[in-house]
Amino acid sequence: MRRVSILGATGSIGQNTIDLIDRAPDAFRVVALTGGRNIARLAEDARRLKAEIAVTAHPELLDDLRAALAGSGVEAAAGAQALCEAGAREADWVMSAIVGAAGLAPGLAALQTGATLALANKESLVCAGALLLDTARRHEARLLPVDSEHSGIFQALRGEDIAAVERIIITASGGAFRDWPIEDLARATLDEASSHPNWAMGQRITIDSASMFNKAMEVIETREFFGVEPDQIEVVVHPESLVHALVGYRDGGLIAHVGPHDMRHAIGFALNWPERRDLPVERLDLARAGALTFRAPEAARYPALRLATAAMQRGGMAGAVFNAAKEQALDAFIAGQIGFTVMAEIVEEVMARLDRDAGLIDAPMTLDNVTRTDHLARQCARNVMAERAG
Repeated sequence: MRRVSILGATGSIGQNTIDLIDRAPDAFRVVALTGGRNIARLAEDARRLKAEIAVTAHPELLDDLRAALAGSGVEAAAGAQALCEAGAREADWVMSAIVGAAGLAPGLAALQTGATLALANKESLVCAGALLLDTARRHEARLLPVDSEHSGIFQALRGEDIAAVERIIITASGGAFRDWPIEDLARATLDEASSHPNWAMGQRITIDSASMFNKAMEVIETREFFGVEPDQIEVVVHPESLVHALVGYRDGGLIAHVGPHDMRHAIGFALNWPERRDLPVERLDLARAGALTFRAPEAARYPALRLATAAMQRGGMAGAVFNAAKEQALDAFIAGQIGFTVMAEIVEEVMARLDRDAGLIDAPMTLDNVTRTDHLARQCARNVMAERAG
């Protein structure tokens, strides 16, 4: 029986992971579940799965969690340190699905135990790829991708030599505004940006899909995860979202990963790796699916891709700056403080300002330095927005 923990259990990735575990109760023992403000969901899952501990990220909700778990034998805890302690509990396999930079420290704690870390938290690699990979090497832990694109790449590389790879292509749906006139994007509303044409996802990642900041993050993640150069990574808009990624080899051949719009495939592949087991996902009927279409992303529509390339070329902790500024700008858009297209402008300005401080970007990549950079980039983003508003 494998011991598993789920960091970010109440989100969509966490809930899909729990769905798969529920289908094979004799195969897994749940160690830790963590979540945010959805205390009822967290407590219910912890009770049913007989978890050792349930943790909320919010200390002010600890009493509510304790009350919801009363009599269950499940330990309750709260706060950032408790999240790290949950990650550090002995487990064979840990799902890292906490949203944002907050997922980095608990993921590092899990790797330090030698566990397999299934990584859905792309911000960890974007902010601190070198730190994450070095920690995995030093503790003989393994990182497995959970994003559908990176899982597809990983599967297309099985049995192949990475030195034979010429290019990696990741696909993007294009998001809610892929067919809008570019001149209308500045007037896009929160509700319009929060509706994805293909996938059922949380609000933040759906908006990031519309701006393609999500794909920009995945470009950086691809570079870190697979050790390829920035100019080997391509993005194509694929409205059907059935081809998740393609790997091109030096003999001209392409190996594609094709699958349904269901994150349980990528999650299940990581959960059962190195084996393949039955998964409750739709089997594609290619004749019914019809044509698969592809087109190049427009630079003017998706400036986030250009900014991701700039962050990769700059190196150091430019990825941490990129992510923090993006998160802060996204918060402001959701709050109605800035327009949709202003998000990329904020990120570009923050990257330019903080790049003037080479000591910050080029400081040794430690958790403390990444955290400091994240804090400074967020403050810089707030300053930029205040200047614009004033």
